[in-house]
Amino acid sequence: MSERARRAIATFAVATLVSAACVLLGLWQWHRYVARSAAVAVVQANYDAAPVPIGQGVGGDATVSAPEEWHPVAATGHYLPHATVLLRNRPVNGTSGYHVLAPFLVQDGALAGTVVLVDRGFLPATGDAARVPSVPQPPTGQVDLVARLRVAEQPTERQAPAGQVQAIDVAAARSTAAQPWSGPAVHGYAQAVTEDGAPPAGLGSLALPSTDLGPHLSYAFQWWVFASGALVGAVVLIRREGSASGPRRPPRRRHPTAEQEEDALLDAQEAAMRRATSTPRRDLP
Repeated sequence: MSERARRAIATFAVATLVSAACVLLGLWQWHRYVARSAAVAVVQANYDAAPVPIGQGVGGDATVSAPEEWHPVAATGHYLPHATVLLRNRPVNGTSGYHVLAPFLVQDGALAGTVVLVDRGFLPATGDAARVPSVPQPPTGQVDLVARLRVAEQPTERQAPAGQVQAIDVAAARSTAAQPWSGPAVHGYAQAVTEDGAPPAGLGSLALPSTDLGPHLSYAFQWWVFASGALVGAVVLIRREGSASGPRRPPRRRHPTAEQEEDALLDAQEAAMRRATSTPRRDLP
């Protein structure tokens, strides 16, 4: 095998590897786009829907699944006393603060006797990071709750100060509460909309869910363009190298034009006349 052929094979092999990597990166961005599109579709379908009983919204296994997320549910029950905890490091619209989490015992419907953890709202932080602001307590007695379902967050091993958690996790909230509660609980949580027909008192609203699809689709197409460009560039490089290493043709001789021939004759005649006039005369003896 000639050196030229080996170089061509090596060039095309490298281009193929680069192209394959770009294709895989494009597929990764495409899958992210598909997942994000599905999440946005759930928000658009559920967020402004009419509330349904919490037993109907959650389902028989007491687990909030992705298709049910953001759907409003209604429940009658009461908050468990002395069980409120704070979710730390969750700013809302650029403002640092806490989310106030309280367990709610459902008293009606299919989930009667089951606890659902409720994110009641946002509590802005004070200027002193070491001082926790005063936490508004949930209403006492029977409460008619309307809330939006959310999928459970992943537990974390990060430590938090007493009475605070790093993730909205039922087990963490249960063990962190001043008076830990017991009994069955919904795997997931709910964001409070109203308590007895009004927003939770003393707390700010939580951030709205984003419906932005992000740049994943454009990134996917960019990676696929790079993949095709790597192969095309390799072909162009191989062709150029082949043409540069081939036999060189002698340069073409250009035929003079009629004007150039006429100018050459005139120049020759003028030169002959100059030689004739400059020849010295010899005297005869």
